[in-house]
Amino acid sequence: MAFMYIRAEEVLPETLLEAIQEYVQGVELYIPKRPEERLGWGEANGTRRQIRRRNQEIVDKAAAGRSIHSLMEEYHLSYDSIRKIISAGRKK
Repeated sequence: MAFMYIRAEEVLPETLLEAIQEYVQGVELYIPKRPEERLGWGEANGTRRQIRRRNQEIVDKAAAGRSIHSLMEEYHLSYDSIRKIISAGRKK
């Protein structure tokens, strides 16, 4: 993620700038996005989608008879992780 630096006096009304200066002056101030505009973890780069796809593969292979131990080796996950993925997949 790129850091964007904008001078406050270029974008804020003078009255708002003066109000902010009551609290901080001469420092960088981070203003986060509104919660409704934030993306969840892994949504911007596709990681969440990849993990969902991987988990569905694990559930499908387990349903087809693959053992947890063979899935552990294939996906490099712990016994408990595979078991949780399979359990969550069955609940859907």
